[in-house]
Amino acid sequence: MAKPRSIFEEVAQKPERPVKQTGIIDRGRGGARGAIRVWLVVLFALVVAMIVVGGLTRLTDSGLSITEWRPVTGAMPPMNEADWQAEFDRYKQIDQWEIQNQWMQLADFKAIYWWEWGHRQLGRVVGLVWALGFIGFLVARRIPAGWNGRLLWLGVLGGAQGAIGWWMVSSGVTQGQGMISVASYRLAVHLGLAFAILGFIAWDIFLLGRGERDLMQARRAKEARLFGLSTGLLHLAFLQVLIGALVAGIDAGRSYTDWPLMGGQVLPPDPMMLEPAWRNLFENPGLVQFIHRIAGYLLAAFGVVVWLRGRRSAHVATRVAFNAMFAGLLVQIALGIFTVLYGAQLHIAITHQLMAVALFVLILRARFLAAYPVATSLKGSTG
Repeated sequence: MAKPRSIFEEVAQKPERPVKQTGIIDRGRGGARGAIRVWLVVLFALVVAMIVVGGLTRLTDSGLSITEWRPVTGAMPPMNEADWQAEFDRYKQIDQWEIQNQWMQLADFKAIYWWEWGHRQLGRVVGLVWALGFIGFLVARRIPAGWNGRLLWLGVLGGAQGAIGWWMVSSGVTQGQGMISVASYRLAVHLGLAFAILGFIAWDIFLLGRGERDLMQARRAKEARLFGLSTGLLHLAFLQVLIGALVAGIDAGRSYTDWPLMGGQVLPPDPMMLEPAWRNLFENPGLVQFIHRIAGYLLAAFGVVVWLRGRRSAHVATRVAFNAMFAGLLVQIALGIFTVLYGAQLHIAITHQLMAVALFVLILRARFLAAYPVATSLKGSTG
């Protein structure tokens, strides 16, 4: 039976609303998503800094100044003049000194030494930040369900990157082989892995920015065709990064400084001057720069196709992301042309490399929103 109401009861009184209960998906699975996301943002910034400092180290021909790999004791630079002279004497034993840098005095050597030392120390900082964060969240049991492997994978890749870094440097620390720089193939592997690490971190940051329930609902609205196109664009951009590393590895960016032609013609002179012929694809400065240009044109054309498809998305955030991606692509094309015309001057070349990072992340962001679109209400507010 219904309970009789009091005659003094407020007619307009409304019953209390029950507290909304979260589902099983949201309860006990979140972990410290916000804190982990901040930690990953710090790692992301450090990896970007590593790419920039690595690029400056290559552009200043500083990468071979430290001829040994000392993961622990190498953290300390020379502390007195005797130590500096000993380091300089070791550098004098390699081909880069014998062929290219016999003019150097100790003060000149110190300038290139600090670039390489700084690059290696920054790598140590990245490893330390990852280790402290991962172990701290693991011990506190604040890692969301299913994320242990993801976060551990970043550390594995970081450790591999350190080993590949020395594998790259060792290719140029030679005596009597005529090497005055690192092998461009190994440089491409080193830079490619850096971009891969950056991509994994960025994707995890995107995922942690949304709740599990939101992601599950968004996955049902995935724009599969747009996701596939943006995946292809991401792979093409990654390939262009690798070709750019080959260009940097053999200073091919300074071989021809006219555009759109090369030396006044479509194909550069002597495109097949090396034997065997396949070496020209990787070691002939003119042909390597030509390949980089052609890949850039293809990236631009495909980027237009993907952008036009992205503009037709039903989701506002997705359309904005693809517009931002296309704007970044246009800026990168302009920077690439300026880099050629000005002979890969230091400040322009490093800006071009930094913009490559930005474009890569913009493509990745657009791809993420194609996979996990943000729902938009009829009034235009996001849900």
